Amino acid sequence: MAVISMLQVNGDRLNRSISQLAEIGKLPGGGVSRLAFSPEDVLARQLVQSWMVEAGMTVRIDAAGNIIGTYAGQKEGAGALSTGSHIDTVAVAGRYDGVLGVLAGIEVVRVLKENAIRLAHPVEVIVFTDEECSVIGCKAMAGNIVNDPEYYRRSDGTSIQACLQRIGGDWSKLETARRQRSEIAAFVELHVEQGGVLESTGDQIGVVKGIVGQYRMAVTVTGRPNHAGTTPMHLRKDALVAASQVVLVVNELAIQTPGEQVATVGFLNVVPNAVNIVPGRVELKIDLRDLSQTHLDDLVKQMRRQFAEIAAATQTEIVMTQALHVLPTLAEPKIQETIALVCQQLGLSYCHLPSRAGHDAQEIGRFTDMGMIFVPSDAGVSHAEDEYTSPEQCTQGANVLLQTFLELDQNIPVFPKKTTIGIEL
Repeated sequence: MAVISMLQVNGDRLNRSISQLAEIGKLPGGGVSRLAFSPEDVLARQLVQSWMVEAGMTVRIDAAGNIIGTYAGQKEGAGALSTGSHIDTVAVAGRYDGVLGVLAGIEVVRVLKENAIRLAHPVEVIVFTDEECSVIGCKAMAGNIVNDPEYYRRSDGTSIQACLQRIGGDWSKLETARRQRSEIAAFVELHVEQGGVLESTGDQIGVVKGIVGQYRMAVTVTGRPNHAGTTPMHLRKDALVAASQVVLVVNELAIQTPGEQVATVGFLNVVPNAVNIVPGRVELKIDLRDLSQTHLDDLVKQMRRQFAEIAAATQTEIVMTQALHVLPTLAEPKIQETIALVCQQLGLSYCHLPSRAGHDAQEIGRFTDMGMIFVPSDAGVSHAEDEYTSPEQCTQGANVLLQTFLELDQNIPVFPKKTTIGIEL
């Protein structure tokens, strides 16, 4: 075990792989554009598969198009220690989001192969399909798919059937992509933070407590459009004045309520939106996130109560409806403890924090034990060409992943119980 505990990833090779993959879909400004199912995405997937094979993995593509590379373990039929992320990007992206988690997983397997080490559990590296848009890869694996191909139609009109066919998937067999608890003993995803918490605390590693749940609420404020010059102030039913108070309530609740919640009004549409007309209707959208589902529900109740008070005071009607509901997923405490222990052993500073962005791990954590490792993002920037995490930080994260797998291999059952965590739709 002493030899295993001294294992380290090859940082130069890991960061070289990151740079090589960034050449596919490279933008003039140094960023990357690799939309899911695009020619660039297909090329990147082929390159990653070749690296998996070279690292000693068997590779298969499931019906959802997920690439699954497996490095066999000593115990036949054992649940896998799984890792991975995505390699598709938003339209204008950096080179680290998702990619680090996939390539660090491959690097972990490379190290195991080079040292002729087989863990008791098999090691899986997964490239999830279309994380940046439909999230169809991880949702199919979790058995949480919407059984309607029109729901997944691309913005350019391309059907999901055609998209999956491009990458080796098959919509008609999508149910076969679903995995069971007995197949994956634990899932640990390494990811760049995509925020500024680690940079602000000065810590090298983030031990993720869980991935927040999300509410998106659509709010319509209806007043009475009228002439801006001839309507006295006391006779107005100004929808924008009411909407402005709604925005302030959302912000104040997020600031004043104890907890780690965040709340944002990032969309506002004023009708008729003319300088000389009292606004008659305003549409706005609220993004609300927290690790506690109970806390989210309580915040929504408070909003409804205060919005009713605003409506009465402004003589308007305010209607709020739910547009999105994503359940939070908590990281398994034992995995959090293992990551923290590894950081201590490696002499890396760390802190516990929530992930306020969605990840593939959120869906996988619905049916098996899940954990996440964060490394810093320079200035908290992500989904942008200047996204940056240093080579040293990437290497540190990969070493934490490697040692976490070595610890988990010794401390979690080889054959997990066949239980499934319920999913609320």
